[in-house]
Amino acid sequence: MLSTRPTQTNDQARTPRQRPPITIATDDYEKLQRVIDANSVGRHADLADALDEELSRATVVDPSAVPPDIVTMQSSCVFRFEDTGEEREVTLVYPQQADVARGRVSVLAPVGAALLGLATGDSITWNTPNGPRRIAVVRVRRADAV
Repeated sequence: MLSTRPTQTNDQARTPRQRPPITIATDDYEKLQRVIDANSVGRHADLADALDEELSRATVVDPSAVPPDIVTMQSSCVFRFEDTGEEREVTLVYPQQADVARGRVSVLAPVGAALLGLATGDSITWNTPNGPRRIAVVRVRRADAV
């Protein structure tokens, strides 16, 4: 099953032409919709909206069709901040599993939503608490792709 929907945004740091295509497995997509619904009101509403915007532009495919170099839920990846060259390794998790000290970043965190669905070599400009930053995916390790 493939699904794409156009993005509508006025945010200059995240215009559609600056964002690479993203791929998400159907099971992740369904779970992430529930995360968005659960967080659409309250202190995480803006983060849920950003995640919803990303999902709206995703190509949704059967889990078996997701290439091994795509950042999925529960995958680990190394990404680089393009402005500083600093690299970090994180595992993308659901909000209740987040633990920054252990490198487990919530999909609702700005960098988590930015990484979701990207492939090795992709880069994206994303708003962070410190302003817009460009990040690039260096490598992806997925337990289901071994």
